[in-house]
Amino acid sequence: MPETPEQFYARVLAQADEQGRLPIPEQAMWEIFPFEPGSLIVKPLEAPVLPEPPRAGEGGLPCWRCANPDDGVVWANERWVLTGFAEALGLPFAALLMPRAHLDLGDLDDTMAAELGVIAVRVTRAVEALDGIGRVHVNKWGDGGAHLHVFLLGRPAGLVQLRGSCLTLWEEMLPRTPPHLTDETLQVAVDALADLGAPATG
Repeated sequence: MPETPEQFYARVLAQADEQGRLPIPEQAMWEIFPFEPGSLIVKPLEAPVLPEPPRAGEGGLPCWRCANPDDGVVWANERWVLTGFAEALGLPFAALLMPRAHLDLGDLDDTMAAELGVIAVRVTRAVEALDGIGRVHVNKWGDGGAHLHVFLLGRPAGLVQLRGSCLTLWEEMLPRTPPHLTDETLQVAVDALADLGAPATG
């Protein structure tokens, strides 16, 4: 069985300094890390918050996606929607894949889980075939909202410093990609799903 949150916190805090700061992670030494290690100070580790506060869409809090089911949708079928982002990002491709129903990852039945995999792979395969895309990263965090939202993020080809798990940190610092370029790449993803659903209209 895993440790209780209190046990985990006590064990980790025992390795921190007198201010509750853990050592800088080894990741800070990676060539893909966007900051110089000598300039970093780790925040003090905070105590567990239990029970955890509810996310959007649980504990009586509203779910934005359920209240706006068609907002930003570029492709859909009866169970899934693919959207772009409301505001431009610094990457050449970015999309969100979400179920229509208010479900999180662990709520998917085997059929929907299989569909998630097929859709994500289809989009990845199509977008990675473009010359300007080095790799598509597929991520699920979900600490902010209870409605499953899977991120599909395209790394620019050749910018190897942006590889891997630091891509989202770099993204926030990159200039915004012109919308007409992201729209064209998003259309490639939509075309890859043509036999599984339909593009959004209007």
